[in-house]
Amino acid sequence: MRHVWITGAGRGIGAAIALAFAREGATLSLSGRNLATLNLQKQTLEQACPGVKVHVSLMDLVDAASVTAAYQANHHALGSVDVLINNAGQALSQPFAKTDMTLWHQMLNVNLTGTYLCIQAALPDLLSAGAQGKAARIVNIASTAGLKGYAYVSAYAAAKHGVIGLTRSLALELARKGVTVNAVCPGFTETDIVRESIANIVAKTGQTEAQAREALVAHNPQKRMIQPEEVAQSVMWLCSEAAASVNGQSIAIDGGESM
Repeated sequence: MRHVWITGAGRGIGAAIALAFAREGATLSLSGRNLATLNLQKQTLEQACPGVKVHVSLMDLVDAASVTAAYQANHHALGSVDVLINNAGQALSQPFAKTDMTLWHQMLNVNLTGTYLCIQAALPDLLSAGAQGKAARIVNIASTAGLKGYAYVSAYAAAKHGVIGLTRSLALELARKGVTVNAVCPGFTETDIVRESIANIVAKTGQTEAQAREALVAHNPQKRMIQPEEVAQSVMWLCSEAAASVNGQSIAIDGGESM
């Protein structure tokens, strides 16, 4: 039974990943900023998968001490971490000329530095798991914005490009230590972040919600939103024994947008 630590686990993609792992019998540590949301997710998992062990921990990704405390709480409650899913993130849009240092640092700190901090915290456990022959895994939830550029989200895109660079470099360092490191890059996914983006477009442009949604999926050849469960299943495969030789990859879940 593997101990899986999922960040940003209370909703959206993180919640879908947690449910997928719970169904496979994993032990789960769920971290995020909202304790009520995390506890609700814990209840949902316990109802859907009786007997599952779930621990929740408050964590602020931009605070190194908070990340360390969350990891230590998870470790104390459920033991060594075998799998780390860096899912927590934030997307804010602004024309580059209006992207001030506050926004720039917020996007880098949440999306890139937060990923770094969680890996630093869990790495000793992951190396130990790898040395024991377990399927030790790090999966970073990046974005198609880490594979290509999008207008008005330069800070976010820069941060997600950084996540992919970190993924590739760390994959090489850990290649012979029993730990694989990969990224999953969803396109626009049916989550609260995208719903907030749609609301922002409506507010700024006067478009209807339907028009804003259509604009977001315009570059997806399938012309649809990605579902969180699709992302979760890709993560599950990367964490399986079948993907033992998949390392340093950035897998796009986007209907062919980033080809």
